[in-house]
Amino acid sequence: MSKPIVLAYSGGWRSSVAIPFLADRHGVDVVAVIVDLGQSTDLAEIRDRALAAGAARAHVLDTRDEFVRDYVWPVLAADALTEGFYPMATAISRPLIAQKLVELANIEGATIVAHGSAGRDRVRLNQPLRALDRSLDVVSCADYLALPQAAEYAERLGIAVPAPLAGRVDDNVWGRTVGRPADDLAVEVPESACLITRSQLQAPASPAVVEITFERGRPTAINGLAMGPSELVESLSTIAGEHGVGRFDRVKRRGDGSSLRVLHEAPAASVLHLARRDLARLILPASVGRFAPSVAAAYAGVLDRGEWFDGLRSGLDAYVSTTQATMSGTVRVKLFKGDCRVVGRHVNP
Repeated sequence: MSKPIVLAYSGGWRSSVAIPFLADRHGVDVVAVIVDLGQSTDLAEIRDRALAAGAARAHVLDTRDEFVRDYVWPVLAADALTEGFYPMATAISRPLIAQKLVELANIEGATIVAHGSAGRDRVRLNQPLRALDRSLDVVSCADYLALPQAAEYAERLGIAVPAPLAGRVDDNVWGRTVGRPADDLAVEVPESACLITRSQLQAPASPAVVEITFERGRPTAINGLAMGPSELVESLSTIAGEHGVGRFDRVKRRGDGSSLRVLHEAPAASVLHLARRDLARLILPASVGRFAPSVAAAYAGVLDRGEWFDGLRSGLDAYVSTTQATMSGTVRVKLFKGDCRVVGRHVNP
């Protein structure tokens, strides 16, 4: 019996076309893996789309708590941010997707894993895949299928794929990223591009005050109510997004010198990074505070290069973990018209 190919499936153009493309190219079944990271899309619909495109099986894996607990919280503790400012929602998700691909490949008896990511995202998936299991062959479908080719292939086979949005969208419980390559950089991003944050004009006229409890550097409760990892992030994202907090309009320079405009929406991430940093300044020794920017930059680099399962990240985690032992307390923040400010804090004895 032929061994199937395990494909990371998002429901988008490349991964939809990749199913029949890989089946034709290798002459084997394709098994789709849909990783639930708290994205806004209907995953049952995406599963049906994978099967309609020809997948032999389609697995939907609920990893929301695992994603926040094992990936987001360590990044938060290290205060790792892109350019020291933007939450790394997309990059954080890639090693977990790689881990699930490897796990499913072992279950399915597959020797090939595939994905449709291109550019920097390709590296962020290929690196952890090879670190986890070097016996697996890794196929990046974007190496064979450029977007025009994918569209032509889909039309020829009659595959129903969603119409492309005004830019590439990637979202999960930690944040949402919209790439807008065709934008005039001088023009304000239209309100229609934003999904989880209100504009300042639409935000409530009265502020919201939220208390966030941390235990050993990890958020555990909002306004005294204990919550699981993904529930806490989702709840805080709703509150902060309603008040317009966590919206970033960024111009990213590519390696070839071209520019890419990126819109980030990360309400919960924005609030939690601010609150944890304030608590750290209050609790941790000055020497740790002086070293913190170097650790944050190193951790962000690990994520950007796809080195989550390398030794450097383990070493950074070991150091950060020791600094979090006394990081317990409550931080009170005020959210108003896109602004988030710390207005009070309490350190646990």
